[in-house]
Amino acid sequence: MDNKLEFNVNISCEGDINYESTYENDIYTLSIVPNGKALLKEVSVKIPFEFEKDDRLFLNGYQSWTDVREYGVKGRMRGLRRVPKFLVDKYHFNAYGDYDFVKYPYKKGYMHGFSYAYIRNNEDKLFIGSLDERSCFTVIIFDTNRNEITLLAEIEDLEISDRFDALKVAFIFDEPDFGYEKYFSLMGIKKREKMPLTGYTSWYNHYQDINEKVIYNDLEALNNFPVKMDIFQIDDGFQTAVGDWLSIDANKFPNGMKPVADKIKEDGFVSGIWLAPFVCEKTSEIYKNHPDWILKKDGEFVAAGCNWSTQYALDIYNEEVREYLRKVFDTVVNEWGFKMLKLDFLYAACMLPRKDKTRGRIMCEAIDFIRECAPKAIILGCGVPLWPVFGRVEYCRIGCDMGLDWNDKLYMRAFHRERVSTRNSILNSLFMRGIDGYAFGNDPDVFLLRDYNIELTDAQKLLLAKVNALCGTVLFTSDDVSTYDAKKKAKYKEILRYSAATVQDVYIDGNVVTIEYLLNDQSEKMQFSI
Repeated sequence: MDNKLEFNVNISCEGDINYESTYENDIYTLSIVPNGKALLKEVSVKIPFEFEKDDRLFLNGYQSWTDVREYGVKGRMRGLRRVPKFLVDKYHFNAYGDYDFVKYPYKKGYMHGFSYAYIRNNEDKLFIGSLDERSCFTVIIFDTNRNEITLLAEIEDLEISDRFDALKVAFIFDEPDFGYEKYFSLMGIKKREKMPLTGYTSWYNHYQDINEKVIYNDLEALNNFPVKMDIFQIDDGFQTAVGDWLSIDANKFPNGMKPVADKIKEDGFVSGIWLAPFVCEKTSEIYKNHPDWILKKDGEFVAAGCNWSTQYALDIYNEEVREYLRKVFDTVVNEWGFKMLKLDFLYAACMLPRKDKTRGRIMCEAIDFIRECAPKAIILGCGVPLWPVFGRVEYCRIGCDMGLDWNDKLYMRAFHRERVSTRNSILNSLFMRGIDGYAFGNDPDVFLLRDYNIELTDAQKLLLAKVNALCGTVLFTSDDVSTYDAKKKAKYKEILRYSAATVQDVYIDGNVVTIEYLLNDQSEKMQFSI
């Protein structure tokens, strides 16, 4: 592909500014220097680009759960335009993604994403990657109808009085791995050797219906399993309400959480626990007693989604919130003894920009705060815009929650791009594989082999398991492995073999996905319909 690119700058602001726009060594930068104070309204750069009819286009989604895949040049992404407004307002579907702040037409040939993207056509490849988002998120838009790429600095009436580095974007041409190695090397990040992290999480079997007896039974089952796993993670359900992390449900865990963490360690596992530090639900004591801790817009609490009794975003710049979270992390890690933290719904930290901080900056500072609170913990991020956690967490989810069926109910498929779906989870794992080992260890979510409490066919279960092993580093299950017969135990061992494979290519033709990979120096191929 031609690396002679033209950059057309568009800046809308109130106040007097100068800007610096450079393109050197395939890196484009745009900085804005105000003369005094200025109010930035919009910052974008348009790049003429001749798309070809056979091009395949990939754009990273807003946050971990946003569905991604390769599109053709007339592809279309799903928005919320077909969902009745009263349902959006009632269930806050708009809160999970970028629907409220990226003004996007959702039409054929117009696709957008965050932080990095690529265009490929046979051996021709162009990788586009933001190198710095501590100032703001970078939105990448492919408009194949107008033959145009747009780089958009995600801002919203931003007040500046000092230099503002709006964009720093690398354009990488015709690299064999699409450009991932070079992209991350430009940020000082080297790829780690793939070392699969195996484990168990309580969520996809028990959901919130956990207690001390359930956890100990699951531990005993894993102790008797022929394959030793690394992590035992307790998921949602130990606390009295989301947000009240130190208020343990005494009916479920009468002895508290420290003895449970001790038991996990004694049994030879790394102890893990789930938290969603930046939200509280409507039934929580935080919501009732600390309304000043919750983000507000036009005097109304900011909902971060419709989970539980509805969750609300906390103001991470409120010093009382920060002190509370410091205490939570100190208690969970240092008093209870949990070594791995699965931190969920992290996007809630940047639901609203501030007059002097963009969503991107807020998200980066939120991750800085987490690392300050838990410097030695193993962190598995989830529900988070990805650039702020590049190189900052050990592991991270790279797709939506898998489901107990293939693609959820028909009416659910019209909703947000972050919904539960085994189908979408598999596609994300395949097309996010390039960042595994660079940004963090990819968590493709769990695979399940059980025959009860699940509607997936045996073929779908096996496909999910193989894709997780092929494309991810984290290989978790939620099965009660005491129910496995000899065939399932053998199948579990067989699945682990695929973690040693190297994916050569993935492509979609109509509704058929083809995966080509090397396993034990042998070329193999897998095909399935979506």
